[in-house]
Amino acid sequence: QEERNESSKSRCRACRDWNKKTGSCNFRTASKSALTVCFPKLLFCIFLTFSHSPRRTRKKRTCKYWDVPPPGFEHITPMQYKAMQAAGQIPTIALLATSTTTGVAAAPTQVPIVGSQMTRQARRLYVGNIPFGVTEESMAEFFNAQMRLAGLSQAPSNPVLAVQINQDKNFAFLEFRSVDETTQAMAFDGIIFQGQSLKIRRPHDYRPLPGISEQPAFHVPGVVSTVVPDSPHKLFIGGLPNYLNDDQVKELLTSFGPLKAFNLVKDSATSLSKGYAFCEYVDISATDQAVAGLNGMQLGDKKLIVQRASVGAKNANPTSIIETPVTLQVPGLQRLQNSGMPTEVLCLLNMVMPEELVDDEDYEEILEDIREECCKYGSVRSIEIPRPVDGVEVPGCGKIFVEYVSAADCQKAMQALTGRKFANRVVVTKYYDPDMYHRHEF
Repeated sequence: QEERNESSKSRCRACRDWNKKTGSCNFRTASKSALTVCFPKLLFCIFLTFSHSPRRTRKKRTCKYWDVPPPGFEHITPMQYKAMQAAGQIPTIALLATSTTTGVAAAPTQVPIVGSQMTRQARRLYVGNIPFGVTEESMAEFFNAQMRLAGLSQAPSNPVLAVQINQDKNFAFLEFRSVDETTQAMAFDGIIFQGQSLKIRRPHDYRPLPGISEQPAFHVPGVVSTVVPDSPHKLFIGGLPNYLNDDQVKELLTSFGPLKAFNLVKDSATSLSKGYAFCEYVDISATDQAVAGLNGMQLGDKKLIVQRASVGAKNANPTSIIETPVTLQVPGLQRLQNSGMPTEVLCLLNMVMPEELVDDEDYEEILEDIREECCKYGSVRSIEIPRPVDGVEVPGCGKIFVEYVSAADCQKAMQALTGRKFANRVVVTKYYDPDMYHRHEF
């Protein structure tokens, strides 16, 4: 018993010295019996401590974001995606995830990164037919202002980063800060800048980016694009005299409504008209009206051929185009059953504007000028030029009606006046129904 008590004291003294952690353990100074008793118990305590402690189990994390392909790239492997990124075919954009009230991350928002070299090809536009002597600063200011006015700018700063002008060849390149703003800026194709209609195209080194639209989703009011895309509403206008320029043909077509796109096809060597054009109206209902009003019209020594273009016309119903009654926007252009049949009344189009007929003195001068010219081809019985009235919609305002004594005289006048210029406008002629003329149904 005494030996056991002595061993216990030695063991306790050794354990106390061990717990003090004084740097050198006094456990070695304990007696041999103390080591014999304490060390096995120490090992047993360590075993019990670890055997009864609860084990920590780590839950396996579910991968929410890894190996999830971006929208539109589900069919591409990660290696293909990286190769496309290296080639600059995928835009570099920052994705900012937004959290909802439930804590679930919502769809990321695309934020354009300024000046990404990898997307430079997709952020540049070719601008042709620029005004002579224009500066890079004025072009940048013009397009920045137009982008803001149209609501196409995606950030407060300027969307145009740089402008490069080639004065010798009369073209420029615009560089935008984002791919999407570059695409939307193509809606300004045909916009008037310092009296010139700009031609906006993709550069030759442009490569389409997967999953990104190549055409603008916005039409700028008042801007007539120089590219007419294939659609069921694309019109072909043939039989145009070669001396007519873009503005003169557009002025003829806009009698039926504002144009969305127009292209007069020209010879690349001489820049002269090939005698045909394509167009599309903002209001698609004007398409049938233009076909009914212009097809077969005598213009100079030619007859116009106006019909839907071949591409996309397969889906259109030709019977509905012919049989559907058409109410023309230009009064008095109701089509006769035989457009080539001469009558005593000649309708002159594209000669005067309504605002030019307001002043009495100007009106009398125009009337006298027309009477003097028309009398050269036969006996004129009467002339009607409807004038504008404040607050009243006057039918046929801006059109001129000349009644001859005979249909033969009217035919001579048509052959002589068609294609002539009046006040720098090309004269368009059409036979008119005498009964409607006498009823003043203009």
